[in-house]
Amino acid sequence: MNTEYFLAQKIRKTKGKTFSSSVINIGITSIAIGVAAIMLSFSVLLGFKDTIKEKLFSMSAHLQISKITLNQSFEEAPFVINEETSKFINNNESIASINAIALKSALLRSDEEISGVLLKGVDENYNWQLFEENIKEGRILQKDTSASYGKEIILSNTLKQLLNVKLGDDILINFIQNPPRARKVEIVGFYDTGIEDIDNAYAIVDIDLIRRINDWEPDEIGHLEVFLNDFEQLEPTVSSLYDIIPQDQQIHRITQLLPQFFDWFNLLDRNIIIVLFLIIIVASFNMVSVLLIMIMERTPMIGLLKSLGARNQMIQKIFISNAVIIILKGLALGNFIALGFCFIQDQFKLIPLDPENYYMSYVPVSWSWLTFLLVNIATVILVSLIVILPTLSILKISPVKALKYKD
Repeated sequence: MNTEYFLAQKIRKTKGKTFSSSVINIGITSIAIGVAAIMLSFSVLLGFKDTIKEKLFSMSAHLQISKITLNQSFEEAPFVINEETSKFINNNESIASINAIALKSALLRSDEEISGVLLKGVDENYNWQLFEENIKEGRILQKDTSASYGKEIILSNTLKQLLNVKLGDDILINFIQNPPRARKVEIVGFYDTGIEDIDNAYAIVDIDLIRRINDWEPDEIGHLEVFLNDFEQLEPTVSSLYDIIPQDQQIHRITQLLPQFFDWFNLLDRNIIIVLFLIIIVASFNMVSVLLIMIMERTPMIGLLKSLGARNQMIQKIFISNAVIIILKGLALGNFIALGFCFIQDQFKLIPLDPENYYMSYVPVSWSWLTFLLVNIATVILVSLIVILPTLSILKISPVKALKYKD
C-alpha cells in the first residue's frame, strides 16, 4: 500500500479521538453546501432564462425579415419572399423553421367593452408547437377552406377579462383606416404567456383577413419570422441573410425587438458570477482552515516523520490526499442535495412564484448536465489548488520543536 495514502487514511479514521475529525465533517459539509448552492443557482438561472425565452419565442422569432419603411406605426409594408431568400432558408442547417406573418392594429369591441389590440395574422403553415403550450382554454385556429379568410380569433386571458368575453362569443374587429372597416370573428381560444407586454397587446387571426383588409396580394406578407436551431448562431445567420436579401428589406433580431428582457438576462449573468465567486471563496477558506487544523494537530507526527527521513513533499501529499477525499465526499453530498431538490421541484412545483413579477407561477429548473459536470470539475480543480497553500507550512516545521509540541 502507498505510504502517503496509508497515513492519510489513519488520520481520517481517528473519529471521536481528535478535534480534527469534527473539523473534517465541517469541511465536507461546507463543500457540500457550496457545490449544492452553485448547482442550484445555475439550474434555477438557466430555468428562468429558458422558460422566459420559450415564452418570448412563442410570439416572436429569433429573427424577423421585413421591408424597410419610414412608417413608425404597426402598419407593415407588404413584400413577397424572393426565390433566392427562400432557397437559402430551405438549405441552411441553422434555420429550423419560418412563419409568414402580418401585423395590424385594430379595436376589439364586445357587447360591453372596447380595447385596442395588435392583430398577428398567421397562415395555415404556422408552427404552433411553441405557442400551443400557452393555450389555457379552447384551441388553435382552424381555417375554413371554403371561405376567403378565417373568421376565428385567439385572445389572451388579459383581453378576456378586459372585454368580459368567453369561449365561443362573437367579437367585432374595427379597423381604423380610410374607409373604416369591421369584421366579426368567433373567439376559439385564450392564451396566457405570463408576460404582460405580450398578453396586453396581441391577438391571433388568419393572415388572409389582414391581407383582405389591406388589399394585399395572396402571397404578400408583413414580415417573415425565422427560428434558429441554435440561438448562438444568431449573428452568423444574420450576416449570411444580409448577403442575399433585397436591399429594401431589413433584419431585426429579437434582442433588438425585446431588449428589456435580454438586458435582464445579462444582469442575471453578472449577478450569478458574483454569487459563485463568493461561494467558492467561502468553501476554499473553510478547506484551508480544515487543513491548517489537521496540520497543527498532527505536528508531532510531522516531526517524527521528518526525523525518520521523510521528505516534505511526502508529508504534503498525506494532507493533500486527505483534502481531496474531503472535497470528493463534499461533492457527492452536494450533488445529492442539488439533484434531489431539482427533481422534487421539477416534478411537484413546490416553490411558487408571483406570475405578475416573475412571468411564471413556479421556480423553474434546468437539467443542464454539462453545467453540472463543469461545476464539479471546476470545484475539484480550484479548491485542490488552493489547499496546497496551507501545506506549505509543513516546510517550516522543525523536527526537534515538533517532537516537543504538546496539545
